[in-house]
Amino acid sequence: MKTFIVTLLFLSLTISSYSQEKVQTATKEGMMKIEELPAVVIKSAGEDFSIYLPDRNADPKVRKLQDNFIAYDLGKNFEGYDTYLVTMEIKGGSLAATYDEKGKLIRVVENYKDVKLPAPVIYSVYKAYPGWEIVNDKYLYSQEEGDILKKQYNLKIKNGNDSRKLTVHADGAILAER
Repeated sequence: MKTFIVTLLFLSLTISSYSQEKVQTATKEGMMKIEELPAVVIKSAGEDFSIYLPDRNADPKVRKLQDNFIAYDLGKNFEGYDTYLVTMEIKGGSLAATYDEKGKLIRVVENYKDVKLPAPVIYSVYKAYPGWEIVNDKYLYSQEEGDILKKQYNLKIKNGNDSRKLTVHADGAILAER
């Protein structure tokens, strides 16, 4: 009898654990990842919302700083000021955010050096400049009131004694060459 009850209990737990399986639905574009969500509402400032669009760059240090910024609580620090500036720094990068007198996020500017480049950027540079090597890179990302203003990489490439500076958009489009 004891064996029968233990077996019955085991089977009921096993069957219920399989019923917790997640069902994923595919869209026309394919499976949607959490990283591709468009915006994060950081805080409601009265009737306005502070919207921050994280870039979700492949580099872990960029993502970590952005996640720390999203988790940052402004509290009552902004009261009594027309604008309030929050800066966060890590080795090789910084994030500066400006808030208005109501605590609404106005502008975010991010600068990073020596980041892991996304595949479209690497592919377009090596396709346009075969035999060249990426020596140095900087990543600039800025937005104002939820609109992305700048999302680009400033690269220095080298081939022997020749060197060039490129400005490349995050989707791989080469914007300028110097």
